[in-house]
Amino acid sequence: MEPFTGRDEEGRVIVLTLLSREHAVLIGEPGTAKSAMIRRVSELLNAKFFSYLLTRFTEPSELFGPIDIKALEEGKYVRITSGKLPSAEIAFLDEIFKANSAILNALNTLLQERVLYDGYSEIAVPLWSLFGASNEVPEEAELLAFYDRFLIRHFVRPVPENLWKDLLDKSWAIERSTYYSEGKRSEVVMDMKELKKLHEAVLEVDLEPIKHKVTKLFAAFESRGIHISDRRKGKALKVIASSALLDGRSRAQEQDLLVLKYLVPRDWDELEKVNTILSEELKTPYRYLRELNEIKTNLQELLNYVVSLQPVESKYVDYRFKQILRDIELTRERVAAIAIESQDHTVQRAVEEVLDVIEQIASIIRKRLP
Repeated sequence: MEPFTGRDEEGRVIVLTLLSREHAVLIGEPGTAKSAMIRRVSELLNAKFFSYLLTRFTEPSELFGPIDIKALEEGKYVRITSGKLPSAEIAFLDEIFKANSAILNALNTLLQERVLYDGYSEIAVPLWSLFGASNEVPEEAELLAFYDRFLIRHFVRPVPENLWKDLLDKSWAIERSTYYSEGKRSEVVMDMKELKKLHEAVLEVDLEPIKHKVTKLFAAFESRGIHISDRRKGKALKVIASSALLDGRSRAQEQDLLVLKYLVPRDWDELEKVNTILSEELKTPYRYLRELNEIKTNLQELLNYVVSLQPVESKYVDYRFKQILRDIELTRERVAAIAIESQDHTVQRAVEEVLDVIEQIASIIRKRLP
């Protein structure tokens, strides 16, 4: 498999979920394209897909299919599952934690055993991965066991302000392509049989180089008050192996342990703690990338500030611009030092992006100052 070179984190999370044949929950505010991403992936895999929005009033028949009345008249209890969740290979359930107890109980065994217990029968389902979505982390005790069934948890953030123009451009392009391609099927890039072969390759990845480090990280999380269930500890290796395969390797490396940020945190607060622990414990480019991301975010805000002051004629503005110019030169030195320290291609690309923002700010200020 070719190394993964994309920069879309949500895309990587989805692929890791599919390669490991696990389930994922995407947590974030409405309108962050959670359902659109999963539907698109199912089209590219030509997978049987099922999607539904859950409420506390959703009936089991809406997900699992209605009872066959003719069979019932003959004394048989049979569900018509065609086109419903039991027939799906990839599924997406929105507002998943709002389901009632009858549905949650059925989903529990569906996720864990890929079996639907229905009356007096057991229905084996072809479900490969189920993706749930929620605007918030569940707090109720009865939902915590269900929440733990989702090995991968990804916290989806809205598009930052500096990318709003890209958001508008891409949203408009999607609207146009959707309209002009109505009735046309998406080009399939891989089928479910090929995905199964990749999953088998995941199970052959050599994990010995990282097992000791994994146990050290688990201990570090627990010592900081972040509890991990035994189920999650055991299954973490599948996602670590998937990361290695996704990057074109058959042997896991320390950098693959970064996927723990998708497995360990229970909520937004723990996500920040986990990121901090990983940056402290792993000898990877991760800590440099985190620092560069923080620098870039601050610089983007500074760029917006400079642009807003650009038309203002004032000695105070000139004074502030001189201060900013000195400050960003110091930032440039730190960024250059990171590039030398890391000697990593991914970090180098991030460095170039940060330097580009610095140059944008400096260019505006130089045009203003004598």
